[in-house]
Amino acid sequence: METSAELIRPVVALVIWSLLMWLWMYATRLPAIAAMKLELDPEAPAGTLMSKLPPSVRWKADNYNHLMEQPTIFYAIVLSLVFLDASTEVNVIASWVYVGLRLVHSLFQSLVNKIEVRFAIFFLSNIPLFILAFDAANRVF
Repeated sequence: METSAELIRPVVALVIWSLLMWLWMYATRLPAIAAMKLELDPEAPAGTLMSKLPPSVRWKADNYNHLMEQPTIFYAIVLSLVFLDASTEVNVIASWVYVGLRLVHSLFQSLVNKIEVRFAIFFLSNIPLFILAFDAANRVF
């Protein structure tokens, strides 16, 4: 492998994708709130206002939230591998596969959201995550 930058690129790509999902979320949410003339009430219980939005609008927000959850493990393990000087071909490929599957998951959840298929994509995305975690574990334990 050339440098640790090879392993950092998938991290940067997933961060950029997460920011694009944030933009997409608000590009659909704000017009929907305006069209429905929803009154923003800070006293309303969390999620009450958003539950009134159409499902196709909520799906983008749900996915954005998902990108703030499990990928944190990806970020931590890839950065650990970089510190361990473990930018191997297998780790770089596993990282890109993870990012690619998260991208597919995002698009599927945001556009179709059939839960059984979405779960299968999510499940598959865990395989490269396990590969990365086991490699890191082998290097530190």
